Amino acid sequence: MKASILKEVFEFLWSKKKFWLIPVVIILLLVGFLIILTEGSAIAPFIYTLF
Repeated sequence: MKASILKEVFEFLWSKKKFWLIPVVIILLLVGFLIILTEGSAIAPFIYTLF
């Protein structure tokens, strides 16, 4: 399900020639993934101070 949404977003960006948005989307996905991974760990307070 989620993979198809990501695929659709990238296909939209590619078809509309919005190549400059691709790194922005990737960075947002990585930050979201980092927050989800560190939610219950001891590293969480250090990650949240970055934002």
